[in-house]
Amino acid sequence: HKGGESETIIGKWMKDRGNRDKVVVITKVGSDMGQGHKDLSAAYIEKAVDASLKRLQTEVIDLYLSHWPDPATPYEETLGAYEKLLAKGKIRYAGCSNLDAGQLRAALDVASLRSLPRYEVLQPEYNLYDRSSFDGPLRDLCVAEDIGVITYFSLAKGFLSGKYRSEADLGQSPRGGGVKDYLNARGMRILAALDAVSSRHSAKQAEVALAWVIARPGVTAPIASATKPEQMDSLIRAASLKLTAADMAELDKASG
Repeated sequence: HKGGESETIIGKWMKDRGNRDKVVVITKVGSDMGQGHKDLSAAYIEKAVDASLKRLQTEVIDLYLSHWPDPATPYEETLGAYEKLLAKGKIRYAGCSNLDAGQLRAALDVASLRSLPRYEVLQPEYNLYDRSSFDGPLRDLCVAEDIGVITYFSLAKGFLSGKYRSEADLGQSPRGGGVKDYLNARGMRILAALDAVSSRHSAKQAEVALAWVIARPGVTAPIASATKPEQMDSLIRAASLKLTAADMAELDKASG
């Protein structure tokens, strides 16, 4: 794994099918593919976007996200780099991931003061278990500024699918080890609530967990991944599942 493989796969898939005009392409910049280094400098962004465009076999990225905060680079430099990419037609919109309310507010202020493009989308971690970093000031800021929100780890690394109930279940998936921290009393309360609500709707636990995210104030859409075709069908059903006020209250209480 050297990084960029998913872009290469998606690029080949789009080219083979000739469906680029039907796909919204979103990718990130600012992380050196797993080495822990964060870089949102203009020089890094200029180099990285061309590499992504080549792997994706496309001329434009629809949404380009700053992956992590980079304290060493001023917002003015990063947003200035995005301004150039927008002018050249290499990206259509800029967004960010993993910023807290203070960081996002600062970035928006710089964009306004310097007449630079602002972050139009935030990608935070958010799900029934991991709620505290988005609920509150960050969500309120996104709503007030009309910023789109696409949540990642919407199923808490698969925990909210209900298939991990004990440590014995962790071997079901290569990602099972990442679920261990959810196996506690609070996690079990959340699963019990998901079981009850999903039973009432004749739905799967993952569908209910995603429907909860979709129904939350400020959320535009959740991100969720599938490893099997039937899982994709389930994710699609979640988009049309309407939870009642009682359902939402039960889930909120369990995850509180």
